[in-house]
Amino acid sequence: MAAKFTPSCFLLISQFILLLNIQITRAKVPAVIVFGDSSVDTGNNNGIQTILKSNFKPYGRDFQGGQATGRFCNGRVPSDFISEAFGSKPFVPAYLDPNYGINDFAVGVDFASAGTGYDNATAAVMSVIPLWQELEYYKEYQQKLRASTGDVKANEIISEALYLLSLGTNDFLENYYMPLSNRSRQYTIEEYQNFLIGIAENFITELYKLGARKISLGGLCPIGCLPLERSRNMFTGSGCNEDYNKIARDFNGKLSGLTDKLNQQLSGIRLVLSNPYDIFFEMMTKPSQFGFESAAVACCATGIFEMGYLCDASNPFTCKDANKYLFWDAFHPTERTNHIVADHLVKTVLAQFL
Repeated sequence: MAAKFTPSCFLLISQFILLLNIQITRAKVPAVIVFGDSSVDTGNNNGIQTILKSNFKPYGRDFQGGQATGRFCNGRVPSDFISEAFGSKPFVPAYLDPNYGINDFAVGVDFASAGTGYDNATAAVMSVIPLWQELEYYKEYQQKLRASTGDVKANEIISEALYLLSLGTNDFLENYYMPLSNRSRQYTIEEYQNFLIGIAENFITELYKLGARKISLGGLCPIGCLPLERSRNMFTGSGCNEDYNKIARDFNGKLSGLTDKLNQQLSGIRLVLSNPYDIFFEMMTKPSQFGFESAAVACCATGIFEMGYLCDASNPFTCKDANKYLFWDAFHPTERTNHIVADHLVKTVLAQFL
């Protein structure tokens, strides 16, 4: 006798299929794991001896509860928005934050350190966490994850997680181009770019050996248009430093070549280049189209050179509404800018992982 399906049965079956699809979708990325610099640091520098911190007002004034977490922003950073877009928590906790444990880190963890770069010498400038140490923390994290969830579940999280890398700006602006830099005496700019690409290749290869498969390699924004660089360029009209912008474009081109190379060499890897240059440049050159009133100066203090401890709560010049500004301090974007960039990347290069 054939089974009869009532409308209510079809409704239940449809709801079951919908829930099943949601579970399958979420299972594709069970965790977001982050490496990098201040563009994605969510508070790791709070736990080390360095002057490069942002765990004080007005940083974090638009974060939940108005909390200054150590993010170099008035609110959330791109990795937070990406985590939320993938159905996980709306923020990714810092690995060195004592308020979080392995249960929190199982769905998202951040190893980034403001001021770091690919080059160990870059991290040494401000005594922050070098990239190799971020990788050591990740190995430690894997051990804790296995102890907490068991090998089978841990292996699933490790292999299916989305890994975000965002760094490189400090290597050029806070190392190579600083006065008396050893790197500029050792290398031409192209040689230094190739040196950094070699480090990036080794790092990604090590991540791959440790089980990572879905990896986003972050490119550089127009670094010559950061308010700090505009101020250094004031004697030529306070415009963008086009030499620096060209370096960013060239470096992004080399990152693109590395992405193609590793996708061919490492079986099963899904490496993508998340290049924010074009969307940033569009916002910088056409701010009003995105609802910004200022792209040349930042919200905090005078908006020309302040960041970190120079950007404090007592400064009377800090803007009232950060949403009108592309930059929060002289080096870092506002939460609204971060949201726009993250949304753009999720809808383009990262969409394949959804």
